[in-house]
Amino acid sequence: MERNAITLSASETRLAAMLKALGNPVRFRIMKYLASRQVCITGDVVEFTALAQSTVSQHLKVLRQAGLIEGEVEGPATCYCVSAEGLRFLKTQIEAWLPDCCEPIEPASPDGCC
Repeated sequence: MERNAITLSASETRLAAMLKALGNPVRFRIMKYLASRQVCITGDVVEFTALAQSTVSQHLKVLRQAGLIEGEVEGPATCYCVSAEGLRFLKTQIEAWLPDCCEPIEPASPDGCC
């Protein structure tokens, strides 16, 4: 049985990587944490998550590779922040991918069907 290959554009591949990164609950919470601050040092994230430094570093690496965060080395630590460009891309791609999904609609019919 032959399978049809799915070919994604570069933008679709980037969007899928971002969504996959955000699909992990720890990384999702790290993104929320970083979004609530302008800059965050790795140690702050470790304290927030109560996970091992190596585990947090791996999660930060995935988020960085997905283009969702940026990191800058400051002495012995790395400061992380949300990537504004990455989040703009994510928002734009989701809006383009599902352009009509969230328009205001009439109230649901009495039979409960949307």
